Amino acid sequence: MAETAARVRAFRERRKALGLREVRIFIPDARSTTVRARIAAQVAHLDRADEQAAMDWVEAVSEFDNEDLDDAAR
Repeated sequence: MAETAARVRAFRERRKALGLREVRIFIPDARSTTVRARIAAQVAHLDRADEQAAMDWVEAVSEFDNEDLDDAAR
């Protein structure tokens, strides 16, 4: 076990020397039926018009597939 801990420590030190920092996050587990039910309930309460307005805005300001921009402007 000490050998594994030493390898992990060395790995982390090498990454830190490269200017990287370790970040750990916890995210909802979409495989969980409880989480899936909670997501479904939240989605059911979304207002379609508000969501469409948000998507329209995202598409309007997005550079992807924007025919008004040529490759030089991207």
